[in-house]
Amino acid sequence: MSAHKRRRAVVTGLGVIAPNGVGTDAFWKATKEGIGVLDLISREGCRHLPLRVAGEVRGFDPTTMVEERFVVQTDRFTHFAMAAAGLALKDAEFDIADRSAFGVGVVTASGSGGGEFGQRELQRLWGQGPSFVGPYQSIAWFYAASTGQISIRGGFKGPCGVVCSDEAGGLDALAHACRGIRGGTHAVVVGSAEAPLAPYSMVCQLGYPEVSLADDPERAYLPFTADARGFVPAEGGAMLMVEEESAARRRGARDRALLAGHAATFTGTSGWEKSRQGLAHAIRGALEEARCAPEEIDVVFADALGVPEADRAEALAIADALGPHAARVPVTAPKAGIGRAYCGAPMLDCAAAVLAMEHDVVPPTPNVTEVCYDLDLVTGCARSAELRTALVLSRGLMGSNSALVLRRGTAEPS
Repeated sequence: MSAHKRRRAVVTGLGVIAPNGVGTDAFWKATKEGIGVLDLISREGCRHLPLRVAGEVRGFDPTTMVEERFVVQTDRFTHFAMAAAGLALKDAEFDIADRSAFGVGVVTASGSGGGEFGQRELQRLWGQGPSFVGPYQSIAWFYAASTGQISIRGGFKGPCGVVCSDEAGGLDALAHACRGIRGGTHAVVVGSAEAPLAPYSMVCQLGYPEVSLADDPERAYLPFTADARGFVPAEGGAMLMVEEESAARRRGARDRALLAGHAATFTGTSGWEKSRQGLAHAIRGALEEARCAPEEIDVVFADALGVPEADRAEALAIADALGPHAARVPVTAPKAGIGRAYCGAPMLDCAAAVLAMEHDVVPPTPNVTEVCYDLDLVTGCARSAELRTALVLSRGLMGSNSALVLRRGTAEPS
């Protein structure tokens, strides 16, 4: 085996900014307990819209986690990403002074960019004139803003990139990070955070037939049930510190999880039933890259769109790819309690999967009771189980399908 193939990517740090908590401790406590935080939207300019329920990150003050000079230059989605990246770096005890700046990269995924910042500046343009538009309008809305600002703030000069995609882009960003590690990069700050709850962004989402327009927070997002009526959007996301395994070991870093295998497919927008074949193919590809048998999967973090046709296709895809084991493996969808943060959603699932394996606990699917598909969906209370390998699934509204296999690391829970 070549040295190129021997280089493996491990997770050494987690940073989470989520509707149910800022930081991994708060996030995991709420996720493990199945606490749902979906609520009526409180953001200014949004309360009159037909999209009534969302997962908001409430009480978040970016100036407590990010320097003011970066805050004024950037949109809320980048505030989330920079704050989460800072938490991940701290969790990993990673110091750039100990590394070559050219050996550290940044990869983020974004589905919506900086809608709030862009809307504010365009309102100034049309209401007050061009002299009232700030210079950062040219960069703050851009999909790559988070990657750029994280790399500038951290002094990271290695390979950087952005996955401009739909929801599955979060997992695809992790695949890019792994390729960078295999190609010689020592470490990559990788993940996604979204802020799609500004008025302009909300109106754009009204064009998605899959979005839930229900006004009861506890009934608005019920994946895999007979009452499923679509998904609830959310803001927030997660960033991971990913390092080359042997380099992480040499510096004494905690090996929290191994990014073992990933695969992606595209089945287009001509019907959710077609995602069955594409998602099953992605699962098989991820298992093959991870050298993992279906029977080794101990938990599945589902995409859980909350649309009957999509939920049925996902349940069948899991059965197609895992075979008889699909009926025995626990499946969960914590996002039912916090909403679907687009590219940030699978990253939050990855953070939850790492924490679940560390604590040998499968978190429940909030608000869901009776399941109408042949899945062992964990509901009600968390379930204790020995977790060595997790499968994280994600699909995008535009037809992307991704699957990621995570292996348990050697770190003990803190």
